[in-house]
Amino acid sequence: MHTLAGLILSAGKSRRMGKPKPLLEFFGRTFLDHIYGEAIQSELSQVWIVIGHDSQRILSQFPYMKDKMLVNSHYEQGQLSSIQCGLRQVRQSGIDAIMIFLIDQPFVNRDLIDQLIEQYIKSGCPIVIPSYRQRRGHPIIFAEPLFDELLNAPANLGAVSVVRKHEKEILHVEVDNPGVLIDIDTPEDYLKYIILGAPGEKEEGNS
Repeated sequence: MHTLAGLILSAGKSRRMGKPKPLLEFFGRTFLDHIYGEAIQSELSQVWIVIGHDSQRILSQFPYMKDKMLVNSHYEQGQLSSIQCGLRQVRQSGIDAIMIFLIDQPFVNRDLIDQLIEQYIKSGCPIVIPSYRQRRGHPIIFAEPLFDELLNAPANLGAVSVVRKHEKEILHVEVDNPGVLIDIDTPEDYLKYIILGAPGEKEEGNS
């Protein structure tokens, strides 16, 4: 029986967006509501949310998620610090692997999550990365044997250093969801992908 935990990284300052990304509207819900909702309805065994900047506001905005929120007091050190914060929590429960979600990539759904989990279990590869047209995206799975490497990775390189070290062991799963590539980092991104169209429409020229 494989057990995987989801870690939703939502600790940053959202400087370029100008407002907290977890609170951005996503078709009637917030980014965080959507990602968390899809994750808990998937085959993941547990789901945690790592917050940091403006944590009290986030906690008060989502009281029903409060028990699943981990506060990263070192969030200004970067994304790796949030991964490490989540890892320290999940490894206590004997989790086999983690799936890392980014709060600024809301175009995920339970089908995508379950597809990646299925391929992870079948392959036995320590890292599973979705790709769209051979371009790497998120969410990414890291198996338990890599937890110590993630916990000890250099802050200036982050999880990328672990990915590079195990490049030949990565399973790339080609998916039909272009949203695995799309970061909503700026108001312009939000306008383009959320207000004006679904992910991939502008690149593909579809209506």
